[in-house]
Amino acid sequence: MADPTPEKSTFSPYRKWGIGLQVCLVIGLVLSVVVMINYLSHDYFFRYHLSARGRIPLATRTVKFLESVTNDVNVTIYYDKNDPLYTMVADLLKEYKRINRKINVQTVDYLRDAGAAVQLKQKYTFLASPNAKDIILFDCGGRYKTVNGNAIAQYVTERMPNEKEIEYRRKLVSFTGEKAFTSAVIWVTNPKQFKACFLQGDGEHDIESGDETLGYLKLAAVLLENSIQAEKISLLGTNEIPADCNLLVIAGPTVAIPDPVLDKVDQYLNQGGRLLALFNFSSIHKETGLERILAKWGVSVGTNTIQDLQNTKAGTDVIVTSFADHPVVAPLQTLALQLILPRPIGKLQSARQSADAPRVQEIAFTGSHATIDKNPQLGSGRFPLMVAVEKGALKDVITDRGTTRMVVIGDSIFLVNRQIESGANKDLAGYAVNWLLDRPHLLEGLEPRPVAEYRLVMTNTQLQSAEWLLLAGMPGAVLALGSVVWLRRRG
Repeated sequence: MADPTPEKSTFSPYRKWGIGLQVCLVIGLVLSVVVMINYLSHDYFFRYHLSARGRIPLATRTVKFLESVTNDVNVTIYYDKNDPLYTMVADLLKEYKRINRKINVQTVDYLRDAGAAVQLKQKYTFLASPNAKDIILFDCGGRYKTVNGNAIAQYVTERMPNEKEIEYRRKLVSFTGEKAFTSAVIWVTNPKQFKACFLQGDGEHDIESGDETLGYLKLAAVLLENSIQAEKISLLGTNEIPADCNLLVIAGPTVAIPDPVLDKVDQYLNQGGRLLALFNFSSIHKETGLERILAKWGVSVGTNTIQDLQNTKAGTDVIVTSFADHPVVAPLQTLALQLILPRPIGKLQSARQSADAPRVQEIAFTGSHATIDKNPQLGSGRFPLMVAVEKGALKDVITDRGTTRMVVIGDSIFLVNRQIESGANKDLAGYAVNWLLDRPHLLEGLEPRPVAEYRLVMTNTQLQSAEWLLLAGMPGAVLALGSVVWLRRRG
C-alpha cells in the first residue's frame, strides 16, 4: 500500500511572517495609543470624586491658594504608617501635590525608617524629643511649621454593640487636616508676615487674655492660622501706628479714646489704612470718639442694643442668618452668627453723595421683626448690624498703604474666648481680616470633613451563609462555568 500523500503546511513561511508582522504592528499601534493617552492625560484630565456626601476633596480656598504658590514646599509626614489617621493625611496631601507640583511630599515612618528618621532629627532638632511623633512638617526655604496629627482629628466615645460585656471605643467623626495644612502652607510661603495691631488703653479686649468672657486669646490664634501676627499697641504720647501695621483693630473700647489717639487713627485711615472696629453694649452711653471718625466715612453707630425674639436662644443674643452679597459674608449664606446684645451699625444717610465718597455697604441684618431693646414701643423692623467700607486713594494725598477698607460690627463680645466657637463667629473673623488685607483667595471656608462610617451587622447564621457564598459558592460557580466550556469544546 502506497504511503499517503503528506499534508501540506497550512501557512506558507511568507504568510507566517506576514501574520507575525501584522500582529507586531497592531501591538505597536495599541502601545502608541496608550502612551499618547497617558502623556496627554498628565496635563489634561478630568477627575471625579465619588462620596456619600458628594463633596469635593479640596475647598475652593485651598485650590485657589495652591495654584498661586510659586515656591517649593517640602512636606514631611513624620508618622507611624499603621496609625489609622495616616492614610487620610497622606491622601489629602496627595491632592495638594496634584494641584501644585511644587508641593513635595515624603513620608518618614519613625518606627520603621530609622535612618531617615535620624537624618530628619539632625535637621530639625525638636524632633529628637520623645513626644515628637505623628507630625506633619511643612518647610519652604528654611521657614517651617508643624501640624500635630492629634490636633486634626475629632473623636467621640461610643459604646460597642456587645451583649456579653460593656465595651467602648474611640470613634473618629471629623477631620480638620485641610484647614491645618492650608494654614501651614500659607505660613511658610509668606516670609513677610502680615501684622494686626490691637489698640489698647481704652478698655479694649486683650489678645493675650484667656478670660472666657472678655479675652481675645482665641481670636489671636485664628489670625495666626491665617498667617497674621497679632500684637498690642498704644498710641499715647509720641507713639505712632507702626509702618508695618497691615490692619488696625479697635475691639470694644469702653471709655472715651483721647483726641490725639483719634487723630492718629483718622490719619491712618486717610492714608489707605485697614480697620476692624467692634463696638459693644458697654459703651452705649459712653461715646468713645471713634463714632465721629466713622461718621466721616459714612458709617452710623447706634446708641442702643437690638433684640430679636424670633431669632434668639437666650434672649440677650441675636442669631444672624440674613446677609448681603459681599465677600466678607458670602461664605456664610447657609450659616449663622450669634451676636450678644448687638448695636445697629448702618450706612449714614446724607443729602448728597459725591463721586469719590466711600462705598458703604450694610452686610448683615436682624430678622424683620427685631426691636430696640427696652424700647419695643418704637416699632419693629430689620436692622443692619455690620458694614463694609471701601474707598480708593484720596485726591492729592499719597496713600502708601493702598485702598482704605473697614469692617465695622456692632458687637465685640461674639469674638471672646467663650463665644468665638459659637455658630460661624470664628469663620466671620477669618473672612473679615482676609477681605481687609485684600486676600481674595482666602475668602472661602474650610470646614471639617465628616468621616462617614458604615457598619454591617449580621447574625451568626447570616455570617455563616456569607462565608459559604464567598469561600465555596463563587469559586464553585467559576469552576462549573469552566467545566461547561471545556465539555462543549471536547464535544
